[in-house]
Amino acid sequence: MKPKTKTTASLAVVGVDIGKEVFHLVGLGTDGTIAFRRRIRRLSLKDVFEQLPPCVVGMEACLSAHFVSRTLRAFGHEPRIIPAIYTKPFVKGQKNDYNDAEAVAEAALRPNLRVVQEKSQDQLDLQACHRVRSRLVSRRTATKRRLSSPSTPLAGTGSSACARSACRTTRC
Repeated sequence: MKPKTKTTASLAVVGVDIGKEVFHLVGLGTDGTIAFRRRIRRLSLKDVFEQLPPCVVGMEACLSAHFVSRTLRAFGHEPRIIPAIYTKPFVKGQKNDYNDAEAVAEAALRPNLRVVQEKSQDQLDLQACHRVRSRLVSRRTATKRRLSSPSTPLAGTGSSACARSACRTTRC
């Protein structure tokens, strides 16, 4: 969409709804009214924010929010990564991408709002390694427990385990 009649010089905050390929932007002026609404592709994010004056940029916390935040900080903007639970009360009307972006922009204006700390790529990589290891440990534990449970024919040693399972099925 084209920007409305307001100039971007009076821009206070931009709310970004991050999608896979498309971002929705809603800019709020210093008086709190909507300055513009735009739908942009992921690849044109840099071009759009290079043209905007430095301002607060709010976005919901997700994995790609950290990359976008680092990119926008390089252009002089002040990115704020906001947990989704804090933006929920600001959604007006039906849930759609523009309403979500507007809610993020309004939430970013709050002075006492808790924001997520921006993580470097190394921190995100380390976090991914920890998650993978945690899943491997839980699957290993589940497999060991399945194999050692009394209802499994392979459990225990010798024929006593098989005899116990046969006893349950034939009602001794």
